[in-house]
Amino acid sequence: MYTQAMDTQGKDGDARKAVRSAEDLQMEERFEARIAEGEFIEPKDWMPDHYRKTLVRQISQHAHSEIVGMLPEGNWITRAPTLKRKAILLAKVQDEGGHGLYLYSAAETLGTSRDQMLEALHTGKAKYSSIFNYPTLTWADVGVIGWLVDGAAIMNQVPICRCSYGPYARAMIRVCREESFHQRQGYESLLTMMEKGTGAQRAMVQDAVNRWWWPSIMMFGPPDDQSPNSAQSMRWGIKRVSNDELRQKFIDATVEQAKVLGVSLPDPELKWNEERQHYDFGAIDWTEFWNVIGGNGPCNRERLNARVKAWDDGAWVREAALAYARKQTEGIKEAA
Repeated sequence: MYTQAMDTQGKDGDARKAVRSAEDLQMEERFEARIAEGEFIEPKDWMPDHYRKTLVRQISQHAHSEIVGMLPEGNWITRAPTLKRKAILLAKVQDEGGHGLYLYSAAETLGTSRDQMLEALHTGKAKYSSIFNYPTLTWADVGVIGWLVDGAAIMNQVPICRCSYGPYARAMIRVCREESFHQRQGYESLLTMMEKGTGAQRAMVQDAVNRWWWPSIMMFGPPDDQSPNSAQSMRWGIKRVSNDELRQKFIDATVEQAKVLGVSLPDPELKWNEERQHYDFGAIDWTEFWNVIGGNGPCNRERLNARVKAWDDGAWVREAALAYARKQTEGIKEAA
């Protein structure tokens, strides 16, 4: 769902400084030529180690974000106000789990096992999107997550459908289609509360918008001049659009949606710039962003503990599945 963390991890500079043979240089030239021609790179194709590492980091962290992202919304399934809303939210959370599985599978084609990726998540070595370290305090938060968070995710993800790595690009086509439904469902839920709800419900929506607006525009990652991995990722076709461009595009679209919805966005400096043909916006609190990325957000420990507990509690299911698979294999061998 969310790929900001590719810009927040350590640099792999040492890997790029390693001495390479003439053959490696020739292979890299051919690789760069294929990228320039817009070809997909497939799992069995030769690729630079740094390209592989960058993809594993981005795709696995994207998968982690989908899985951890189930937690703040799953918390509201039993408390949804109607059966319709419960069914919609249940289906959405199930979709997110499926997205995680698609993405773990794509990352596995690069030679990293799912167990390794999950170990990195559970030990805190791997990151996931900072947005999921904020609490969902009211039912309106669920709608705002659909509108703003999934809206930002779609803005980020659609360009990845043209990623140079084939398995990732193909996985993202389905993910983006499903995310577009999530965004519309969230917006429709908020619109219903704003048009047909009570004064208290409308105030609840506005409060949720106030709390989620700034974290949602931080989702695009740090400014381009503070994003050390972006330039290389864009040159390799892993990333197609810069953080600041995506953020601006999201703000331009969302301001107009907010007008229809009837809510105000919590930025007094937000105004249309006729010369730029874009909305100007206020300064983002990057101290908060890096604090959350560093593990000190409102729900960082809660989210990670919940994820580890779910993994530990499900150990018997994995063991039973493996035992059944072994039994089936042995039965086939005996029959043969």
